[in-house]
Amino acid sequence: MQFLDLICIATITALTACGTAGAQTASAGVAAQTSAPAEAATLTLTFTGIEAKRGTIMLALYDEAGWSGGRPIRSEMLDASAAVVGISITGLPAGRYGVKAFHDINGNGKMDSNPFGMPTEPYAFSNDAKGQRGPASWSDAAFTVTAGGNAQTITIR
Repeated sequence: MQFLDLICIATITALTACGTAGAQTASAGVAAQTSAPAEAATLTLTFTGIEAKRGTIMLALYDEAGWSGGRPIRSEMLDASAAVVGISITGLPAGRYGVKAFHDINGNGKMDSNPFGMPTEPYAFSNDAKGQRGPASWSDAAFTVTAGGNAQTITIR
């Protein structure tokens, strides 16, 4: 399977399949927020390193079961018109999570690649993890979310 497929097929499928019910669009520089029950965790994701100030950051939040090709827990789309964009996701149960994201610069709804399947649009994983000839491993990208506020800063490269 091509590198592009390994990184983004689940992310793109989830964003497309969930539509507006499973994804929320946030404006650049302004964090979107969803409602949460009491005692739930809030995860604030901040994306830095956005060089092309256009397009959309497409992200998917996974648990371990979904990381390698399963469905994400949540998927979101962020307006990428600033160097730094963020979103707060509320209502999460405490646990381990990982993020896969890419910057859809040209707005075509997919991660573009070269003829060899290598991404030509910037992408990232939580913990700024890097993959070896494919997506980052769960052990490198996973982070713990506890009740209350949590934050993760991810550099788009």
